[in-house]
Amino acid sequence: MVAPAIPADMEWTVADLLDRFGPIVCRRIRHDPPPGTATEQDVVDIHNHEGLLFELVDGVLVEKTMGIQESYLAVVIASLIREFVERGDLGIVLGADGMARLAPGLVRIPDVSYVNWDRFPGRKVPAAPMLNLAPNLAVEVLSPYNTKREMERKLIEYFDAGVVLVWYIDPRARTATAYSSPNDGIHLDASQSLEGGTVLPGLSIALHELFAKLEPPA
Repeated sequence: MVAPAIPADMEWTVADLLDRFGPIVCRRIRHDPPPGTATEQDVVDIHNHEGLLFELVDGVLVEKTMGIQESYLAVVIASLIREFVERGDLGIVLGADGMARLAPGLVRIPDVSYVNWDRFPGRKVPAAPMLNLAPNLAVEVLSPYNTKREMERKLIEYFDAGVVLVWYIDPRARTATAYSSPNDGIHLDASQSLEGGTVLPGLSIALHELFAKLEPPA
């Protein structure tokens, strides 16, 4: 459940942050501008001038964190999806800096996203700092810094915006969950495969191959 908005004339408290994001690491919350006052332009400016990625939620800038394993898996997944998509000229694949405006004032940055040409008028890739639409597929490679509440909220927002399929990849557990709605997820272990479903029929990514180059699980 998404927490109700805080009135613009009220200052955010620690309790407000916990309510929305759970026990999130403090340094992931940017305090300049103060929580509750950030805008989409702040997201773009910070990326352009500092090279940092922040998502925008209820006027709060939340840092997008990725370690080496998360980055590696995101690149591999993106390359596999892109190879499949290119063969059929189906759409475009974006990487970990592909911002998407899911609603006014709500900017999310999937680690990998796929957008079918049908969602682009004239089949043209927009010349803009962020998508003004939801991707068909959003992929998140989970970091130790992600909280349960944060990812539950993000899942709801993706589907509310029109995302059809969401993959959550967990490098530490060597598992994945494929969601077709916030309440309908298929949990997969390393012996199974991620399937493209109705979004990318015929696409299959074997998890044991995806995780093969990571160090053996403890």
